[in-house]
Amino acid sequence: MNNPHPAASLSLSVIVPLAPGETEWQGLLQQLTSLPAGSEVIVVRTDDESWPAPAGWPMRLRYRECHCKPGRARQLNLGARLATGHWLWFLHADSRLRPDSLRELQRFLAEGIDALGWFQLAFRKDGPRWTVLNAAGANLRSRWLGLPFGDQGLVLPRHCFEALHGFNEEARYGEDHLLVWAAHHAALPLRRIPALLETSARKYAQQGWLTTTLRHWQRTTAQAWPAWRARRRARP
Repeated sequence: MNNPHPAASLSLSVIVPLAPGETEWQGLLQQLTSLPAGSEVIVVRTDDESWPAPAGWPMRLRYRECHCKPGRARQLNLGARLATGHWLWFLHADSRLRPDSLRELQRFLAEGIDALGWFQLAFRKDGPRWTVLNAAGANLRSRWLGLPFGDQGLVLPRHCFEALHGFNEEARYGEDHLLVWAAHHAALPLRRIPALLETSARKYAQQGWLTTTLRHWQRTTAQAWPAWRARRRARP
């Protein structure tokens, strides 16, 4: 997967899917005003509401909203189809940047390599304190097993995303997990971006830390086992 557009290697499209009733995204948008000039932010909604660009949105950044039927994979794929940037950065609405997040992202983009980048995960302080263990586990899983998830801010060149056929819209959950497995099957390198990306721990607060943790483990294992077996069978 060689880069066919070296002249546009730093152009970036940020894609943010919104669940119905999502209220966390405005905080993320304020942080994204620090994106480099020429970047664009695409917000994909599943409801009938429409919001103009936030007050004070810089003219150097493009902002647009679009609508589609429910389903996060469908939202992400639509955002990718509408994107004009060479790079696609998929962010959850409740993600928050750290001071060095954009700096390290730009270093990764400047390398111009075909790879799937991911950030180290940290949980915000809006849930149980035990989520520090979940973050540690996610970071170890990503580094040792090469399995980052969507809340770690997956970023890759658009032509690589298209070669992977995007997110699986048939999956009931774990579309990010399946994209990473597709990258492994295609021998697309995974690269750690040395900066933290925060995500909300509210789900752990609402549904219980142990219940949520066990459900994530169960779902991940259910998807990972057949994906691992398929990859092993595909090896020469």
